[in-house]
Amino acid sequence: ELLIYGRPVYVTLIARRSSKFAGTRFLKRGANCEGDVANEVETEQILCDASVMSFTAGSYSSYVQVRGSVPLYWSQDISTMMPKPPITLDQADPFAHVAALHFDQMLQRFGSPIIILNLVKEREKRKHERILSEELVAAVTYLNQFLPPEHTIVYIPWDMAKYTKSKLCNVLDRLNVIAESVVKKTGFFVNRPDSYCSILRPDEKWNELGGCVISTGRLQTGILRTNCVDCLDRTNTAQFMVGKCALAYQLFSLGLIDKPNLQFDTDAVRLFEELYEDHGDTLSLQYGGSQLVHRVKTYRKIAPWTQHSKDIMQTLSRYYSNAFSDADRQDSINLFLGVFHPTEGKPHLWELPTDFYLHHKNTMRLLPTRRSYTHWWTPEVIKHLPLPYDEVICAANLKKLIVKKFHRYEEEIDIHNEFFRPYELSSFDDTFCLAMTSSARDFMPKTIGIDPSPFTVRKPDETGKSVLGNKSNREEAILQRKTAASAPPPPSEEAVSSSSEDDSGTDREEEGSVSQRSTPVKMTDTGDSAKVTENVVQPMKEVYGINLSDGLSEEDFSIYSRFVQLGQSQHKQDKSSQQLCSRCSDGVIKLTPISAFSQDNIYEVQPPRVDRKSTEIFQAHIQASQGIMQPLGKEDTYMYREYIRNRYL
Repeated sequence: ELLIYGRPVYVTLIARRSSKFAGTRFLKRGANCEGDVANEVETEQILCDASVMSFTAGSYSSYVQVRGSVPLYWSQDISTMMPKPPITLDQADPFAHVAALHFDQMLQRFGSPIIILNLVKEREKRKHERILSEELVAAVTYLNQFLPPEHTIVYIPWDMAKYTKSKLCNVLDRLNVIAESVVKKTGFFVNRPDSYCSILRPDEKWNELGGCVISTGRLQTGILRTNCVDCLDRTNTAQFMVGKCALAYQLFSLGLIDKPNLQFDTDAVRLFEELYEDHGDTLSLQYGGSQLVHRVKTYRKIAPWTQHSKDIMQTLSRYYSNAFSDADRQDSINLFLGVFHPTEGKPHLWELPTDFYLHHKNTMRLLPTRRSYTHWWTPEVIKHLPLPYDEVICAANLKKLIVKKFHRYEEEIDIHNEFFRPYELSSFDDTFCLAMTSSARDFMPKTIGIDPSPFTVRKPDETGKSVLGNKSNREEAILQRKTAASAPPPPSEEAVSSSSEDDSGTDREEEGSVSQRSTPVKMTDTGDSAKVTENVVQPMKEVYGINLSDGLSEEDFSIYSRFVQLGQSQHKQDKSSQQLCSRCSDGVIKLTPISAFSQDNIYEVQPPRVDRKSTEIFQAHIQASQGIMQPLGKEDTYMYREYIRNRYL
């Protein structure tokens, strides 16, 4: 939750891992025969203006990027028990057949342009990662000569490890330049047109923004594909910088900042950095067997001494997992995803010598069909570029589209009742909107008089992380990671890249000795943090004026009972369901969401609908107060006569 002067904005980060050619680090490399690559993850960051709880009237923005292994036939032999096994190309592919299948899928899913950010090394004493760079350059060059010039694949090689070792170059500054050019080419999605203030005060960066502009907002066309060898550490940092640049444009499009630019050491960027670190840790645990080894602070060269000891432990954990437990994990993934189907009379999963034929379907066919070497794309995909073919209105896509009809008052549709649950007793401790990370609670300084804006640059010791208490071992680990910026910097620049894991970006000959790393530093004592916590957390009686531990009065309990009855009676109403209406504009499939929550919010108010008879009664009442009496009708005269007869006669 990003709190901007009391206006809540929800920042959501979603990672969608591909279920095709899925597996562990050294057992799944490159791509299979159908163009599916290993460790392919589609990352989407969504920005939502939470001050409007309505799908139809709310403001949303989204940006998508992808990571995935290099789309070639390559692997690494782990039988030698080496920390960095040699990279071998399994098959010669002079016509880039597997790369053509992969990029054809990407054109169909995301449109054009496809931008490749290759972070693999280009200069090495021993030829290791450079093998992949040379093959990828040759494949992209071959495929581009047959594509239309306006839809060619953009290839950006950048040796991130080389820049990391340099004392004169700033890694994140260079990544920021790349991120600006990428976001300008692809654009992003927003469900509202450009605000009037952006027309009055035009910004040069905003006017150069690409994508597809429609009457209801903007669409992202194209995708950024980032890769290194493992697609873990370096890739996560590069995706963070691109996401940070896109986040600035998203905030600007919703009218929350005056310029599409965000600086480091602000509450908003700290919160976004924590999201991407958790995102990277989860993906790294699934694919590599350990958390991230190099984080954003490592490349900013402000990581504390304690981070180096953690890097050693994460490297050892990754090496142990790859050597001893990855085979069992790979069998579990094959069984869970349905790649292997147990059959009576056939070998069991653990009896198979390899799972190669499970992920490469062409091994079971004698004459595999090959596509054209020149027209390697699907014809329908090229016709609709730069829009992705999957979002174009056509008979093939409409068959894939599944439309479900719901009752109007179903909880899956009514976001208000689904979120707030008015007919249930809710606990604030279990409510996600209060428990999730908040910029105001977790990052903003607690000192009175500090600018509460989440876009204000703060010193590391001013952040609100330094005053949090340690309640458990888990929270203590989180605290040490979140307060890493307040610790002293490392003694040397070379120690940044001294990890021996495969994705660290340095060779063994170029690394420093591991023994030169410093020892961990004790953060804080439990007693001191407990005292700090007592000073920060105020009693509930002073904050809210009541103490929830006290018993409820009869009046409060009766009010709550009536409130529960109102919620229950709403679901008993028998009202006809509304049919789903799809609106199509500018050749893009759009579905209008159904919601029982009206567009009545803090920005626009809809007057209630009153029938004609009620309006006449109200107007007569107003005129009577002014002395203007309405003529009596027959019913009124008859009622008055009956009253006189019963009262006096």
